[in-house]
Amino acid sequence: MASKKGKILVVDDNAGIRQALKILLPMHFAEVETIASPVTLVNTLERFRPDVVLLDMNFHTEINTGNEGLYWAGEIKKMMPEVEVVLFTAYADIQLAVEGMKRGAFDFIVKPWDNEKLLATLTAARDKARKAMGLDDRRKEKEEPMFWGASRQMALIRNTVQKIAPTDASVLITGENGTGKDVLAREIHAMSLRNRKPMVAVDAGAIPETLFESELFGHVKGSFTDAHADHAGKFEQADGGTLFLDEIGNIPPHLQAKLLRAIQDRSVVRVGGTQAIPVNIRLICATNMDLERLVREGRFREDLYYRINTVHISLPPLRERREDIVPLAERFVAGFAEKYRRSVAGLDDSAKQILEAARWSGNIRELQNCIEKAVILSEGKALTAKDIQADSPIEAHSPGQAGQSEEALVRDAILRSNGNISAAAKALGVSRPTLYAKMKKFGL
Repeated sequence: MASKKGKILVVDDNAGIRQALKILLPMHFAEVETIASPVTLVNTLERFRPDVVLLDMNFHTEINTGNEGLYWAGEIKKMMPEVEVVLFTAYADIQLAVEGMKRGAFDFIVKPWDNEKLLATLTAARDKARKAMGLDDRRKEKEEPMFWGASRQMALIRNTVQKIAPTDASVLITGENGTGKDVLAREIHAMSLRNRKPMVAVDAGAIPETLFESELFGHVKGSFTDAHADHAGKFEQADGGTLFLDEIGNIPPHLQAKLLRAIQDRSVVRVGGTQAIPVNIRLICATNMDLERLVREGRFREDLYYRINTVHISLPPLRERREDIVPLAERFVAGFAEKYRRSVAGLDDSAKQILEAARWSGNIRELQNCIEKAVILSEGKALTAKDIQADSPIEAHSPGQAGQSEEALVRDAILRSNGNISAAAKALGVSRPTLYAKMKKFGL
């Protein structure tokens, strides 16, 4: 029998599952460790240095959105890009799987699992991790280059970016979900004088409140249970480079005050510490929320709003730049055809027509998901309208729909699907976790 190779870390709150895997996996891998909660994940990663993390998607019995798993999958890949993440869930949701893959997950395993499938997936992930040839190259491969397109709106934004990128001005990027706010943030960083230093991205709205200070400002050893070592927060990790705070509108007001202090002082105090640590960062923030309205309603601090809003860039929705839809789709076809080793070479006229007529409430992300699934399922040399509609029914655009607010679109989708959240999410072109977040946002 060949010698066992690879280190597997299992993160699952179910004691029975951990025990079963503690018996199965050591028969096939050199080292296996299990933990019950992501609270100790960072310290365990630093100490154990696994090749693969088998990560549960939910750690509270009353919550099954998968948000925790998605957040920690992203954090693992930021911290250790060479580690492969396999998501572990009881909910076979392709949208959730795609979202996890976008955050760098290797694959997706559904509970109850098949042993052969699980072992094959973990082995493939281990082999990929062991063949990794360096962090910087892997990161570059995963970065999606900016697509400016041919619209007048994007030409104006590009001109603005060229002017402000070399400065240290704080930038606020707003726009609907899926418009590419994170891609634009990376572009600004790449064009800045800080591009040789890291851009550290944080999904501010997804950090649990209890971990917010530790994640952003760091903590010292012994400051709380399981704080077994000093930990540098995101501000320190971004020192000399760019800190990108996504979904900043979702930060609770009492934590906004602590964020404002760090931004104003350009220094942080780690949780449990007393020393102010200076940080030299360029700040970019993004949100799909109307911060001015939140300020008026007292839900977002006015002083913080002005601190992050030296330059404001509003990304237009895809329905307002329809001349870019087909070129974007063709770009996605080429990329996914290569990724999945398919012979699809482009779009036929029927596919172009249906793509141009669609509403795209999920914008570029929805278009990308649509093309990805169509490429996977297609059997021809070019995508047709049938290929696109077969897996992702697309509603035609109408002036009335385009004028609807985001809240109205969400309400309409839920009503039309008779309360079926999966169906409503699919109709909107978003994942279930995203839809749950929107429902919470609008009090639905």
